[in-house]
Amino acid sequence: MSTKKVQTRQEIQVVGFYIGSDEYALNIAKVREIQAMTDIRKMPKAPSFVEGVINLRGHIVPIIDLRKRFDLPPVADLHQSKILIVEFNRNLVGMIVDNVSEVIRLFTDQIEKTPDVFAVNAGSQYIQGVAKLEERLIVLLDIEKLLSFEEQKQLAGLKG
Repeated sequence: MSTKKVQTRQEIQVVGFYIGSDEYALNIAKVREIQAMTDIRKMPKAPSFVEGVINLRGHIVPIIDLRKRFDLPPVADLHQSKILIVEFNRNLVGMIVDNVSEVIRLFTDQIEKTPDVFAVNAGSQYIQGVAKLEERLIVLLDIEKLLSFEEQKQLAGLKG
């Protein structure tokens, strides 16, 4: 006799990307576009994880370095890096990632909630869960929780 979970199996599409050898993903509905690495204008007094701003078709978009946000060392070669333009609380924000992998189709039953050992860590509130896809483990990020309210205000100030 099997103890199968009864739940509706919903499909979710996410954009996969790498930071180092670790694979992460964001809900595709939050990703507006993927940009090649470009010149980023440094901004004085920006938070440490903010690289600066870019001009995206007339819009000033703050750029976050996810390596810095996750307290990881910088990457030596940025030529493969990409900027994910995401909608963040009704604003556009760019996120530097090492590389973008693909659009991934997941089902809700492939996603496990964040293990409790991480839930107590204040830095992991933006982890939505971990998806198991064949041999891959993909960390799903909740973009809305990536920055604190105070950090969001600082980013809004960078746009002028």
